[in-house]
Amino acid sequence: MTRLTAPRRLLTPLLTAATLLTLAAPAHAISLLDRGPIADFLTVFRQQGVPRQTIGWNSPYKPGTVVISTSQRRLYYILPNQEAVQYGVGVGREGFSWSGTKTVTMKKEWPAWRPPEQMIKRRPDLPRYMAGGNDNPLGARALYLGSSLYRIHGSNEPETIGAAVSSGCIRMTNRDVIDLYDRVKVGTKVVVLP
Repeated sequence: MTRLTAPRRLLTPLLTAATLLTLAAPAHAISLLDRGPIADFLTVFRQQGVPRQTIGWNSPYKPGTVVISTSQRRLYYILPNQEAVQYGVGVGREGFSWSGTKTVTMKKEWPAWRPPEQMIKRRPDLPRYMAGGNDNPLGARALYLGSSLYRIHGSNEPETIGAAVSSGCIRMTNRDVIDLYDRVKVGTKVVVLP
């Protein structure tokens, strides 16, 4: 059995069972697959467009700092010994990008989403509230940045990672935002560079 075949053989029955459960289960059972530990587990197997990696990075920032390069569309979590974990991110589209320093003031797993008034004015078709889950634009985790409207969050559109398409938030794959969420503490400094 090859290295790639073994995980697929193990994963196929699990995904088949998940699909059957989705088709046959009442609505409350479907939420088990949509958010929580089972959804977190299944997220690990979803495709990742820009791979996460640990890199050498000589940085003036202290370990534990989050640095986002808007132009590179990368997020760096600074580690000791001149290293960083590098993640691909989606950033604000033209007219919505920003730079500055913020602090993580709150963390949420499978957060609910309420589009801000500014977004509703641009997109009146948006729902006023969306419960947390796989269909929610905030994805699996959200890190709230100060009193701003911006967040670092997962995404239900992983194909947008590496692009400038958001209304200013920093998007990550659900897999990557779960990893970052586990590393970052409330009070973490976040530096957003142009």
